[in-house]
Amino acid sequence: MSATTQDRPAAEAVAGGKAKSSSSSERSVESPRVQFEALSREHMPKDFSISLDAYRRGGTDNFIGKAPQGLASQPMRDFDPTYVNIVDYIVRITHRIWEEKDIGYIYDTYSHDCTVWDDLGLQYGRDKIVADTVHTNNAFPDIRLVADEVVWAGNEDIGFHTSHRTKILGTNTGYSRFGPPTGKRVQLWCIANCVARANEIFHEHVIYDTAGLLQQLGIDVIETAKRFAATKAGAALPANFLAGEPKRLNGQGKPAEISLPAAEDDIEGFVRAAFHTVWNRRNFGAIDNIYGPNVVMQGSTGRVYRGAGQIRSFMLSIVAMFPDLAMNVDDIYWMGNAREGYIVSIRWSAIGTHRGFGPYGEPTGKQVNLWGISQWAVDRGRIQKEWTVFNEFGVLTQLFS
Repeated sequence: MSATTQDRPAAEAVAGGKAKSSSSSERSVESPRVQFEALSREHMPKDFSISLDAYRRGGTDNFIGKAPQGLASQPMRDFDPTYVNIVDYIVRITHRIWEEKDIGYIYDTYSHDCTVWDDLGLQYGRDKIVADTVHTNNAFPDIRLVADEVVWAGNEDIGFHTSHRTKILGTNTGYSRFGPPTGKRVQLWCIANCVARANEIFHEHVIYDTAGLLQQLGIDVIETAKRFAATKAGAALPANFLAGEPKRLNGQGKPAEISLPAAEDDIEGFVRAAFHTVWNRRNFGAIDNIYGPNVVMQGSTGRVYRGAGQIRSFMLSIVAMFPDLAMNVDDIYWMGNAREGYIVSIRWSAIGTHRGFGPYGEPTGKQVNLWGISQWAVDRGRIQKEWTVFNEFGVLTQLFS
């Protein structure tokens, strides 16, 4: 979380629909892990000595299923001593839960009152996480979650923030909430942003590419969204879904024009200015100054875009469907430096009204909440690679509710 941005409340008071404040002065003594503090620039790793690339050098056998040797360590008070750093913790608990099928390990690595935002809304409590994990393992018994990147920041005092990008692989040989087994093989992206302290994850935002999953299973995405909306199978989005309503226009004013700083000098300023300039200012020409000429973007529902022109077309298609789209950057953290480049995690949210034509069908006039997580590899002053997943299936359920 950036120094200037407050996250969604870490703990939601489910009864009454009111959110607790997440300020450190109001942190509960009885439940110290359900609140967390904002990160500042001093909490961002200045290099890649603790990173997934450093972690997996020497082959998979050196870091899966056992404590790795010769790895850079960091203070991790009250974590299981087998974990030498936060990347080790994230990779190995994921492997143990999903691939070793020790699903009950969730009881040891998630707080009892954890909050998890997925593509349909808020899920509360680790029992729900256990139930959902059992469901997915039943539908895809051979499921694998292959770590592709872990962006992290923070420390043992304020909590570790991690953005874990994985490739999900599996074969649908069991029943799922979408229907009987199809026998289809799937692979899709997932990004999970977690906050952990004392060996427990207590807050998580996760995007599973549900629309992409349905496509690969041969299931009609639109019809399934309509069915979920009609039966309320998807969790309703609470009124306080967004961290704060995005602002594009103040009164009759116009969107502010924000200069784009050099990424090497101010990576956070570069990210915030890039999002605002393109999405809120509607300056799609600026994309040529934000992205490198050979950029590759991988996104939801199997999207792959190469070059600034294709990325621009994608962005135009979203704004065309939601002409009043207002975008807000909710959370940023990063690793790296000006010489080696940066990898950045950006969690964002948007509000828009479905008044335009596009792949989501005839305009419905419905206002929807979009949210997503992007990871950028920034080098030589521009984005060279991007991974973006957003709640596309959740958007469809909102349109048909």
